[in-house]
Amino acid sequence: MRRPIDWGVYLVTDRQLAGPRSVEDLVRAAVRGGVTVVQLREKNLCAREYVELARRLKIFLADTGVPLIVNDRVDVALAARADGVHLGQSDMDPRDARRLLGPEAIIGLSVETMEQAASLDVDYLGVSPIFSTPTKPELTGGWGIEGLAGLRALSRHALVAIGGISAANAAEVIRAGADGVAVVSAICAAPDPEAAARELLRIVKGARG
Repeated sequence: MRRPIDWGVYLVTDRQLAGPRSVEDLVRAAVRGGVTVVQLREKNLCAREYVELARRLKIFLADTGVPLIVNDRVDVALAARADGVHLGQSDMDPRDARRLLGPEAIIGLSVETMEQAASLDVDYLGVSPIFSTPTKPELTGGWGIEGLAGLRALSRHALVAIGGISAANAAEVIRAGADGVAVVSAICAAPDPEAAARELLRIVKGARG
């Protein structure tokens, strides 16, 4: 039986924002700071490099209890024995991913509208974007705090909010009903990723009361 997941501070990796740091060094620092979930999102890697990187992260994370989620690529998640996969609206159908990955896998789905958030066999919804964000310029508009609160009132799923979230607004996002905040630049681009993760975790815990 899978242990409960703390969605609190959910790191989404970005090698370009990490600057001279490797993804492995970034993840290690973020986990020391208290990140509770790691999603490997590296769209510019070939399949072999993606699998090798995921395997290295999985080995490190295995001793921490922090789950490793792979963005988009069910094949990479399978090959690396990651804990799960995060899917977008144009990726594999979550039902097919569930059949391939099995009942214990963590499956998340990005949702940009209330209609997309219908009951599905997924473990959490990535509510995107809450605010405008430079990492997803193709997404217009956003849920905002009121939209997130409205979704919370209707959905049985765990909700992980993403998009323009930082230490400045993470508390209101949690208070609006998110189970966790997913961040990219707030940690990847921070001068001290460990300190940035620790501050976000402090804020999330405080907002949860």
